[in-house]
Amino acid sequence: MLQAIVHSADIQDRDGGAMLLANLFDLCPSLLKIFADGGYQGPVFRQSVKTILSKVEVEIVKRSDSAKGFVLLPKRWVVERTFAWLNRCRRLAKDWECLNKKARAFLLLASIRFMLRRPGRAKE
Repeated sequence: MLQAIVHSADIQDRDGGAMLLANLFDLCPSLLKIFADGGYQGPVFRQSVKTILSKVEVEIVKRSDSAKGFVLLPKRWVVERTFAWLNRCRRLAKDWECLNKKARAFLLLASIRFMLRRPGRAKE
């Protein structure tokens, strides 16, 4: 995980995404492409990304309207898999935290825990 922001529910995802990218700019100056789901489509998010990160391309990964049943979307499974791994942590399974700072701290701790366990696994 490169960056995380926990904000109140009255902020749209695409507005929160713009806030996240503003913080991410200093950490990843070589970032060239962002994959986002359908909630981030539209000119407002694209323009805010261009304002903050001028070289970054935004690719919206969305499901086809004609698709029926389960459809594997490119790059989307990576995000969903990561969310599933993070939700294995008891503190992240429910929204128990009263403060956004605490929620973000436990999210980062879960990510660190996950990263520390990855290198120890034997490769098959």
